[in-house]
Amino acid sequence: MSDWTWDYNPSEEYLTKGLPPGVVAEVERLATELAALGKDSVGVGRPFDREGGLREFDILGGRGFISFLPVPRHECVYVCNVTWYG
Repeated sequence: MSDWTWDYNPSEEYLTKGLPPGVVAEVERLATELAALGKDSVGVGRPFDREGGLREFDILGGRGFISFLPVPRHECVYVCNVTWYG
């Protein structure tokens, strides 16, 4: 198990405003899973050909995606954007 955490960046209110509660719950579940991966989270999602930097991961069967930034120095995964096509 990892000591990493996750957080919204810039804020939960900004990123989740207007999203259905189920989408927010899925984003938070995935963020928890990414934090549990720890430093391995730098290779999850797109782009596939490199590690680090801003990453993207599909949510709810491709009906949206999250953009996240794993920062090993902070031991934190930051959720930076949520796109929902719902």
